[in-house]
Amino acid sequence: MVSGVAGKVTIVAGAGAPGNMGQGLARRFAAAGAKVVVAGRKKEPLDELARDIGGDYRLCDFEKKQDIDALVAFTQQRHGRVDVGINCTGWGLLKPFEQTTEEELQRMMDLQFKGPFQFMQALVAVMDRGGSILMLSSATATIMLEHHAAYMGTKAGIDHVVRCVANEYGHKGIRVNSISPGVTETPMAGDSLKVPEIRKAFEAGYPLGRIGTIDDIADAALWLASDSCFMTGQNLQVNGGLTLRRNPTMAEMGAAFASATEHLR
Repeated sequence: MVSGVAGKVTIVAGAGAPGNMGQGLARRFAAAGAKVVVAGRKKEPLDELARDIGGDYRLCDFEKKQDIDALVAFTQQRHGRVDVGINCTGWGLLKPFEQTTEEELQRMMDLQFKGPFQFMQALVAVMDRGGSILMLSSATATIMLEHHAAYMGTKAGIDHVVRCVANEYGHKGIRVNSISPGVTETPMAGDSLKVPEIRKAFEAGYPLGRIGTIDDIADAALWLASDSCFMTGQNLQVNGGLTLRRNPTMAEMGAAFASATEHLR
């Protein structure tokens, strides 16, 4: 296990749902000795998580700049500094391109572009002694998945902002990177992976033969946040080689689902 985050004051945003990526990363960072502040929109799971890991929590709606600024200010006041900022917020909207509404598009941009942008703004303002900023991106910012354009576009956009911030703030010792999982065993994947035929349709795209886990992402995040990491402005494709191949098409997923339910007819 990477031990380079011991004592580092770490914010994990997007940890408000039980078992999600943010919660998994918060637990791993706390286990490695980091001082963790978790944030999200739901009080009860955040409170429970903070108690479990011996950390703090702060309610934060990532669509609101005042909440983001208050989260970073709270952490700065509570611990005297911020060493690591991790953004795991996301909304896995799957909807045909022409049917995506203006309201859905606005929410996606607020949550997955404007919010992360403003999170990085708040972080670089307080990271006077350097630090590490991590954005959870997606393999679909690089490869295709049908009916996912708003999600994919905002993830790809913030990946480019990561490069901009890394370039401009490297002189302060701030490293900024993103991690791109593929489909992962998290609540965002829903129940679809419980259907063996659909799981197999996805697994066919992974040269390493399996879909990812939260631990796969946490291992990469722990290294990126450690002082031993000499990397900035990069996107790590932690997805078992998925970007060498492709996700299944909607037609292939439909056929897999039909095969799974055929015996029920």
